[in-house]
Amino acid sequence: MKKQDTKLVHSGSHPEKQGGSVNPPIYHASTVSKPSVAALEIAKNEPDTNFMYGRHGTPTSRAFEETVAALEGGERCVAVGSGLSAIITAMLAFVKQGDHVLVCDNAYSPTRNFSEKFLKRFGVETTYYDPFIGTEIIKHFQDNTKVIYTESPGSHSFEVQDIPAIAEQCHKSEIKVVMDNTWSAGYFFKPFNHGVDVSVQAATKYYVGHSDAMLGAVTTKAENFAAIRDSARILGYHAAPDDAYLGLRGMRTLASRLKRHEKNALIVADWLKTRPEVHTLLHPAFPSCPGHQIWKRDFTGSSGLFSILLNEYSGDAVAAMIDGLELFALGGSWGGYESLVWKTQLTRSATKWDSTKPCIRLHVGLEDPDDLIADLTEGLDRLNNFS
Repeated sequence: MKKQDTKLVHSGSHPEKQGGSVNPPIYHASTVSKPSVAALEIAKNEPDTNFMYGRHGTPTSRAFEETVAALEGGERCVAVGSGLSAIITAMLAFVKQGDHVLVCDNAYSPTRNFSEKFLKRFGVETTYYDPFIGTEIIKHFQDNTKVIYTESPGSHSFEVQDIPAIAEQCHKSEIKVVMDNTWSAGYFFKPFNHGVDVSVQAATKYYVGHSDAMLGAVTTKAENFAAIRDSARILGYHAAPDDAYLGLRGMRTLASRLKRHEKNALIVADWLKTRPEVHTLLHPAFPSCPGHQIWKRDFTGSSGLFSILLNEYSGDAVAAMIDGLELFALGGSWGGYESLVWKTQLTRSATKWDSTKPCIRLHVGLEDPDDLIADLTEGLDRLNNFS
């Protein structure tokens, strides 16, 4: 079996079908014509092997989907327009009115918004759980529990969950395990080897890799694919052809970029942990991060995203630190080539969080780490000198 770096370079590339071009062309399509009524009927009965309409996919999006599935270890993938649409596609594939879902308490905030402002309106109840619950997740099961949503590491706070332990309990009760696997990009964590049923990616992040496209991916084993595909189509979700192309192009260099992100982030994080202004380093590769031992067991590496908790500084002092940064742009996304900083406020309902200390999320890009450290040094000087 070919190794993952090789798969990233060659999956989804079929030169023999496209005049020898190693990159699939961008198919801009709405109407897809058929030569006969008989051919149309065949396409209707075999939707996964035929193109019927631009919203259902094109050869461009199919090439991207093939590559994502090969990387994550799934069998099929559906490309959609964003990470949030991937989450919604996965969740709605398995629930109906009167059902119950479980969501980790450290989830991406739009997932919480979706649960509270959408699912609740349509009669689906959400219970939030402690990300460290492990096998005790069974205590939250109800007769109508259909899906558990996991995210590991968690957004902003970076706790690493025991996914295999949670999945084992869920499968005993026929509960689907959905995981946001964006932090690892499917490169450092193989969800289907750890009991996950559906993996979602904000492909906007590391897959695109250049901060210039919106894209999401939902990957699964064959038994769940029809439900995922139908969910996306009913919702009208799809990936724009240009964005699917940019996602596929980004994946060709994913291995090289991720390794540089990892190396740079470890250097910057190792420096930050020595700074007196930093109360706690929340990077899964360091013992100070909750769930570090689980990360060591289940992950093969780390990406460029982590957080720090500062000591108790005023909001104005933190703003002075951030506003003057030259190389760390203030932006809410991550996964691109550039470094980013974000001041965040954590929302919890099932667990407690020490909210008195400012939480700063950093995405370490592909710049020279010495320059990034120099930029942060000046920022911390501003933090200390603010009055």
